[in-house]
Amino acid sequence: MAVKQFFAHTLADRPIEDWQLLEHHLHQVGKIAAKFGLAFGAEDWTALAGRWHDLGKYSDAFQHYLRSSSMPDPQIGDSAAKTDHSTAGAQHAVNSIDVLGHILAYVIAGHHSGLLDGRSAGSCLESRLLKKVEQWDHVSSIPISVTDLNLPIYLRNAFDKKDAFAIAMFTRMIFSCLVDADFLDTERFMAPELAEQRQVWPGDVLLKMEAALTDFVRNIRSDENLVNHARAEVRRACIDAAELSPGLFSLTVPTGGGKTLSSLAFALRHAVRHGLKRIIYVIPFTSIIEQNAAEFRKVMTPLRVSDCGDPVLEHHCNLDVGEAETVRSRLATENWDAPLIVTTSVQFYESLFANRTSRCRKLHNMAEAVIILDEVQTIPVSLLEPCMRVLQELSQSYRASIVLCTATQPALRYRKGFPDGFRKVREIIPDPRKLYRSLKRVEVVDIGEQADQEIVERLREENQVLCIVNTRRHARVLFDELDESQTKHHLSASMCPVHRSEKLAEIRKALERREECRVISTQLIEAGVDIDFPTVFRSRAGLDSIAQAAGRCNRNGELSEKGRTYVFQSEHVRSERYFADTTNVAAQVLEMYDDPLSLDAVEHYFKLYYWDQSTRWDEKKILKDFLLHSNDRSLPFSFSFAQVAKKFRLIENEGRAVIIPWGEVGTRLCDKLRGARYGLPNQQLLHKLQRYTVQVPLHIWNKHAGRSIELVHERFPVLISPEMHYSRHVGLNLETESTTLLQI
Repeated sequence: MAVKQFFAHTLADRPIEDWQLLEHHLHQVGKIAAKFGLAFGAEDWTALAGRWHDLGKYSDAFQHYLRSSSMPDPQIGDSAAKTDHSTAGAQHAVNSIDVLGHILAYVIAGHHSGLLDGRSAGSCLESRLLKKVEQWDHVSSIPISVTDLNLPIYLRNAFDKKDAFAIAMFTRMIFSCLVDADFLDTERFMAPELAEQRQVWPGDVLLKMEAALTDFVRNIRSDENLVNHARAEVRRACIDAAELSPGLFSLTVPTGGGKTLSSLAFALRHAVRHGLKRIIYVIPFTSIIEQNAAEFRKVMTPLRVSDCGDPVLEHHCNLDVGEAETVRSRLATENWDAPLIVTTSVQFYESLFANRTSRCRKLHNMAEAVIILDEVQTIPVSLLEPCMRVLQELSQSYRASIVLCTATQPALRYRKGFPDGFRKVREIIPDPRKLYRSLKRVEVVDIGEQADQEIVERLREENQVLCIVNTRRHARVLFDELDESQTKHHLSASMCPVHRSEKLAEIRKALERREECRVISTQLIEAGVDIDFPTVFRSRAGLDSIAQAAGRCNRNGELSEKGRTYVFQSEHVRSERYFADTTNVAAQVLEMYDDPLSLDAVEHYFKLYYWDQSTRWDEKKILKDFLLHSNDRSLPFSFSFAQVAKKFRLIENEGRAVIIPWGEVGTRLCDKLRGARYGLPNQQLLHKLQRYTVQVPLHIWNKHAGRSIELVHERFPVLISPEMHYSRHVGLNLETESTTLLQI
């Protein structure tokens, strides 16, 4: 029997009159997507994608499926042929728009399953375009034809230059607009209580944030020593440079120079002056993200008091959905609709090369943003070219300002021997060499090979000392070797963020009181942690890591003499092979320069590490997976979205998260998670739980899943017996862990 009324979504145990009409859904998604596309001049593209994405739901087969399902979840996607509703819209786009319709075809065909490869042995766009689908002729007021599509100037340039990567990037951005619009409209219908919790930001929120930062900085202690004077100069330079037009910037500030708040001052002033929408602060490691977010929240406290809401969004990758996505898991993912996002390099770069809908939702919100890349030189050599290419696109085509923020001279600018480097980069600091000289307050001394017992003896001789090593296992060994009678502290990513914050507070209090304090830490303490020791020991690593360690030594310039940072070669070389490349290059530079942290020494380091390894800049051949076939009308754009998503990993085998019921608050949050309605916790609860997670190697996670780790709602991993597996001294220890990848 032919269907007379067409629906997009149903509600369990509700009459058919309460279901969402398909026509209404397509109109709404088109409207929302068009709004998103305005940011990069593609609103007509995104509107069409929204209006055509579910044309396949006009089939009788799909409508009968909705009516026959007792608990329908049509957003599951194309798991069964009878529910395939995305192929029809993709085919319609190709049939309606010559050549360019294939861009929309990628977007529409993948709006549930993820962006497909153009050609592959499995599911791909080519096979979907050849697939036989039910004919539909029931469309009423939804536009199904188009005479012309506006080509933004950057897209015209991409076609002129036959730049496949730029066209693929445009496809991703259209995809992002569609899937976010689709999710938001679906959420309004299926989970209105969640939709109501989404924050609506006032138009002047960035201006208010800038005012809050100005007031906060005004109240910071401003003793007239050289360090505080230099920090004030850095802030002034950032505010002055904010007037410049959007584009690429570098901010070269030695560790301890006030880089974090100064870069935020630049970003807020720059965004307000040029009508940009948000700030995205990208940090190398998950383990330190909460410290920067906490500092920003402290700055923005007046906004929270004035009922503006918390403008800071902390987005880790720890609680992202897995490969098997459903409507409920996707509705809980983040789209970065916030004024200030603090995230990790893994989350940022892997999202830009992802194909899954949940990871791509946020991409359109990178347009018209100020993106601060803290310690930008941590990009792996093997992915250098793809990462630089995508940053160039964001800057050139999507009106994002990129700030290459580093404690060392920028390694990624164009120069002789590095032809693929960034061009037209404006340095915010007028004279980085002068700033380095004014902030120099540490001597770096290489003491060569040191056995653990030798290092422990040296630590015992110091009243206040920090020792930074490369792996969690090494940190535990040294911590255990120190006498119980001596005050000692351990810091690593085996401890959940809340636990680390508590431990850091203890350490800072001891330092302020000039009490005995010996700290063994992994490199998580090296970025974003404002802590000051008279003496630091650092196991050999990259020169940028050594510079960060030195930044925890005499940080505020209060010692009568320069502080000392001792670099040593540990006895755990075999278990530290993850660091072999950077360590070997750093060892060469340490032998050649009296001051290994001078800008000349750092430039030499990056010449060896980046510039002389051109054969490795795109080791996984990411850029070669985007091709144009101008003579192939059946598939003019051959983009391997799914294949690239699998290959692009900033950290291989990063591991999986475990939620720790740490303390009363952590236990209460885990109880709320278990009681979440429909197994779908709200964003606020997920954000709070991020601060109670620890990453463990995948093989250990798999071994303990279902035993020591409970999968709440079959998705959220919670530690079952924290009293057995979690120590107040060193954190999580399910068993002896692999340390080659869990280095921080």
